[in-house]
Amino acid sequence: MNGNGTGKGIGNGVGTNGGLGGGGRPPGVTGVNLLALRSHNGALVLDLLRGAGTAGISRLELAERTGLTPQAVSKITARLRADGLLTEAGYRASTGGKPRTVLRLVPDAGHAVGLHLDRDELTAVLCDLTGSVVARRRAPLDLGAGADAVVEGAAAEVEALLAAAGEERSVAPAGPEDDSPGSPLLPVLGVGVALPGPLDHLHGVLHRVTGFPEWDGFPLRAAMVRRLGLPVVVDKDTNAAALGLAADAGAHGSFAYLHLGTGLGAGLVIDGTVHRGARTRAGEFGHQVVQLDGPPCECGNRGCIEALCLAAVGRGDVDEAARVLGTGVANLVGLLDIELVLLGGRTVEAWPDAFVRGVGFVLDAWARRQGEDPAVPVRVVGGGAASAVAEGAAQLLLAPLFGREDG
Repeated sequence: MNGNGTGKGIGNGVGTNGGLGGGGRPPGVTGVNLLALRSHNGALVLDLLRGAGTAGISRLELAERTGLTPQAVSKITARLRADGLLTEAGYRASTGGKPRTVLRLVPDAGHAVGLHLDRDELTAVLCDLTGSVVARRRAPLDLGAGADAVVEGAAAEVEALLAAAGEERSVAPAGPEDDSPGSPLLPVLGVGVALPGPLDHLHGVLHRVTGFPEWDGFPLRAAMVRRLGLPVVVDKDTNAAALGLAADAGAHGSFAYLHLGTGLGAGLVIDGTVHRGARTRAGEFGHQVVQLDGPPCECGNRGCIEALCLAAVGRGDVDEAARVLGTGVANLVGLLDIELVLLGGRTVEAWPDAFVRGVGFVLDAWARRQGEDPAVPVRVVGGGAASAVAEGAAQLLLAPLFGREDG
């Protein structure tokens, strides 16, 4: 079973029909009509509908919060309803007039696949328009097995995820209050793929992934599009996680997400937006040199934070690993003046208290030297880093619909 071959690309993805491995429209999967969202105002209205949740929001409230005229809001919501993206959710009392019709988002009117390709594990999630996970799969992965094997294995997991979700949708009865266009097909926006960098986010091409130089120059996005027939967006795992965390929080501030697993990287959110840099190289946190005569790193340098952290963990000195990580985090705080540090990754998850304590200790000392109080807070991401990255990868497709990210 393969993905849908229709639709325009979102972000850096391009839709195609057919392709390698029999790519094309499968039974049970369809594209999503996004004609109503080809404007900033459409995305703004949809974002407010999502934020209102099941309680919904009236057209008058939408006009007041967007600054649009009631006539403009009526036209936008009519298009959204025609596309099955919103529905009426009852009435709300008004002051001195007829009750206001309440509108709400239809979460299952669109879905996005989030795919996390770690060095030794694959995590795939299917998210609805609210970002809620409706299906999940995990499987072993060898990122060094070669491009063909990795692409085929990843595509097969996506197909299995969509097949299971599509079958469930085809037999699920519609609710009595559901007056949205009833289709048994699963509407899918595309696939967001997140994996270790460095890489070219705009073109979906990998660079010299640390420890896997054979990936250098591989057009992963194009290969996945040909194989699945779905729009595809590719980004670094840390950027995807940061995007997902920013979407969950609805944040407009600045924070750093540090991911320590089999490698070390950072996702940076500045003023509510993921900062990738001119060539998607922002956040290569693990390869800043902090010890000139330190141990060799797989990147070719010596004394990188990643090499020092992993070496300390390898010899059982988690406190030293946390101290080294904290040194790099203090440099980042001083450079970017971020407001929050979030930690994740399987290594952090194995010793969360030790890493929060160790990084926090270094940041406290740094803040005292600067005459600042309190220090930047440090927290561990809940729910698991693999899920955070995969769900963030789905946001690579979802966030642009709500005007949150340009992809």
